[in-house]
Amino acid sequence: MLWSSLEPRAPGPADRGSRRGRACALPPGAVGPVCRAPGWLSPMCYVVMPVGTVASPLVDRAAAPKQADEGAPPARLVLEPAYRTALAGLAVGTEVLVLTWLDRARRDVLLTRPRDDPDRAEQGVFSTRSPDRPNPIGLHQARITSIDDLTIGVHALEALDGTPVIDIKPVLGGVSER
Repeated sequence: MLWSSLEPRAPGPADRGSRRGRACALPPGAVGPVCRAPGWLSPMCYVVMPVGTVASPLVDRAAAPKQADEGAPPARLVLEPAYRTALAGLAVGTEVLVLTWLDRARRDVLLTRPRDDPDRAEQGVFSTRSPDRPNPIGLHQARITSIDDLTIGVHALEALDGTPVIDIKPVLGGVSER
């Protein structure tokens, strides 16, 4: 089980009568809890349940491409059996957004140098695509190349082998195509 590096704060008087401050029960297989750090305004937790994992030849973060169009290999999204029905409507050739939980990222990073380039000025992580960030959610656009039972092949994905997949969504076209 993968745990957040941030611990929730104890509930205070302002939390009485609200959902805030209650303990988070972590279901089996959850990627969280995703709780806010001590001293933040709300200690609310969110539990993210992976729907599958990435199967990829990429195993070393330092050697992996930073973006899919920089040489990412084909990969597979291996879904859990409970989500078989959710595959209905997906087809080979469909462009999808794959949301992942970047489980090897640092969650305490707020400033970074884009692309790890020491010649570039530091920027806040919200203005970059750095995997190191408070909530390390990966967003990857990919084209489906195959669907075989619970395994979806995609043309290029820069996520590391074993990365939890938290959702898959179609890329929306124009209003008339929705």
